[in-house]
Amino acid sequence: MSGANPLFGLEQIIFSPWLGAVSLVAAAQSLLVGVANMKRYRPAPALADVAASTQPVRVAVCIPARNERENIEACVRSVLASREVDVRAYVYDDESTDGTGEILARLAAEDTRVVVVPRRALPAGWNGKQHACFRMAEHGLAYDPALEWFLFTDADVRFEPDAVARALGFAQRANAALVSTVPREVTGSVGEMLLIPLIHFVLMGYLPFGRMRATLDPAASAACGQFILVSRTAYRASGGHEGFRDSMHDGVKFPRAVRRAGLRTDLYDGTESVSCHMYRGFSQTWRGFAKNAFEGLGSLGLLIFITVWHVLGHLLPWVVITAAVAQMLTQSDASRERPQTALILALLAVASGLLYRVLLAARFRQSWLNVPLHPISIAMLTAVQWWSLWLDRTGRRGWKGRVAGSTVSK
Repeated sequence: MSGANPLFGLEQIIFSPWLGAVSLVAAAQSLLVGVANMKRYRPAPALADVAASTQPVRVAVCIPARNERENIEACVRSVLASREVDVRAYVYDDESTDGTGEILARLAAEDTRVVVVPRRALPAGWNGKQHACFRMAEHGLAYDPALEWFLFTDADVRFEPDAVARALGFAQRANAALVSTVPREVTGSVGEMLLIPLIHFVLMGYLPFGRMRATLDPAASAACGQFILVSRTAYRASGGHEGFRDSMHDGVKFPRAVRRAGLRTDLYDGTESVSCHMYRGFSQTWRGFAKNAFEGLGSLGLLIFITVWHVLGHLLPWVVITAAVAQMLTQSDASRERPQTALILALLAVASGLLYRVLLAARFRQSWLNVPLHPISIAMLTAVQWWSLWLDRTGRRGWKGRVAGSTVSK
């Protein structure tokens, strides 16, 4: 069958073996680095292996709550069920209007371990979450001398009874002043699956775990704002949340501050002990990622690089395969051999990307639907990162009714 060329003269670019080779390298990089990192990203020691002490360590689990009526009680109760650790559930009602305050008052009346930290008006220049966490830490430092650790989390996080004790055990073994984990990310809709599982995709595929543990370089660190455990000493030494008061990305800022203070940070796999259903539906997921996706990258140059890298490694191979099939169906037999090398390279690149997603889904208990959604997910990630840049440049980044300032010049 012959006919008009459906590629409009672009076949020399699309089917370039050199471009195909670069695409394969980009796709294989995520796979190979991800496999190496997953070996290093080990679970915390089991509760039975955590050294018991006559006096359990006291930990303040700090939960900022702004209109969290649907989440706050379940989160607090999961914290209070913690074993082998002396927990206090610190909660800061951040000007909620949905009844969150009433729920907290009831929980505090039921259990003295629930501490509702007095509220203050949000000062100028502060992000709401960072101010809430700062106030809870300030309260603990001032009024509880027995408090040894702070665990900063979110109201949509749920803790297994061994979660806090195992995190402490890992911190002790790693000799780290700050440790963090990405909870098992629960997704309930296709819209959520497009973006939320990419947290593990990016973390495993790009963070140099070996360098993270071999150096105190702040740039080689990372954390997840859903679960950050930090010692009292490290909090004071690093300046705490006051040092990044206007940020929407404590997962980047906090470990870097601790490392600048000369202290170690580390990551472990908390899939078994912590879970989070962070967003509901595509709209909320998009807005949630858009608020800090660009801040997490930190520069326009890195955004451009990661965009090109993702397009080459995870989107272009699908275009090549589609174009090759279209050409084979529409062109004469004489022209069917031309894309053979490019097609083989594209198939290998696609296989690398899909295999990486299979490994991530199996390891982190993600939906298997994430695997065929992979190219759409990468396209959505790229779009939300650029949208986040636009929101940042125009001063429109916001969450829960509050708008953040631009990070471009910071």
